[in-house]
Amino acid sequence: MKLSCATAALAFALTSFSAAAADYPAPKQGDWVARDFKFHTGEVMPELRVHYTTVGEPTGQPVLFLHGTTGSGLGSLTPAFADELFGLGQPLDATKYFIILPDAIGHGKTSKPSDGLRAKFPNYNYNDMVDAQYRLVKEGLGIRHLRLVIGNSMGGMHTWLWGEKYPDYMDALVPMAAQPTAMASRNWMMRRLIIDTIRNDPAWMNGNYTTQPTALKAANVFYGIATSGGTLAFQAAAPTREKADKLLDARLATPFTADTNDSLYQWESSGDYDAAPGLEKIQAVLLAINAADDERNPPETGLLDNALKRVKNGRLHLIPASEDTRGHGTTGMAKFYKQPLQELLQTAPQRAM
Repeated sequence: MKLSCATAALAFALTSFSAAAADYPAPKQGDWVARDFKFHTGEVMPELRVHYTTVGEPTGQPVLFLHGTTGSGLGSLTPAFADELFGLGQPLDATKYFIILPDAIGHGKTSKPSDGLRAKFPNYNYNDMVDAQYRLVKEGLGIRHLRLVIGNSMGGMHTWLWGEKYPDYMDALVPMAAQPTAMASRNWMMRRLIIDTIRNDPAWMNGNYTTQPTALKAANVFYGIATSGGTLAFQAAAPTREKADKLLDARLATPFTADTNDSLYQWESSGDYDAAPGLEKIQAVLLAINAADDERNPPETGLLDNALKRVKNGRLHLIPASEDTRGHGTTGMAKFYKQPLQELLQTAPQRAM
């Protein structure tokens, strides 16, 4: 791996966090500016800020982790995920790996509508987000080749696209809680409900609101319960009406600080996602990780199984459903797949750079 020289576009200014609670190096944050970034619509943004978090030293083997919808790279550093993977002797031991966690376009501290453009912000999609991640890694960080690209939910869909758009750029791919097939069925219908809730709220005012519209909060809670959490887990947590009401009331009472325009763009960006046509382009070893109780990617459809038949080095690790799993949220808990991930990294060949 080679790091690029400092350029006018490079705005690392890495900021160390206080020591992480887990047994891995303290994360650092940085910003890089992609000049003249062209979106799939043809719109060009003179300066697209890409924010990112790193764990480990640049001398380590580079790993790219991609977060889910409404999330951020920093937000991925949870005990259930990072504490299970980044410590000494763990699958992504940060003394051996250089872990890069970018904020996708429209998320975290990367350029987004709420920065000032509001509804005039370019309409981005998943291909744009992947292109920005690629430019960060290649131009901003000067990395010529990645050991691994791994992503969860939206980040999992990005991982499928990475394997097709840049097939020679990584050794291994791990898309989690994500299918390569077109956005459809319950997954899209529930997203449409969030989108329509925003657009039909009179307080939205075509994105020119002065106070945050309130309808989005209930829609967000509805979406979360309908598409994540796990059937067995919810039954165990809320076996009576009283307990169900208590659980719902707690979620509704949780502070909701998301910007409405940012949320609208985040959910709309998935609308044209479809990685299925390019599956044969994938060259890296691929391990798809899904949960058997994933509400958004139910295995009984057979869509993922059929897609993997077209990936020459692809296989599936399916996590069995239980009261301990959380449906679509299961892959946020690395304890369920630490072993197969470790085996992948031990066996995936180093491809030519």
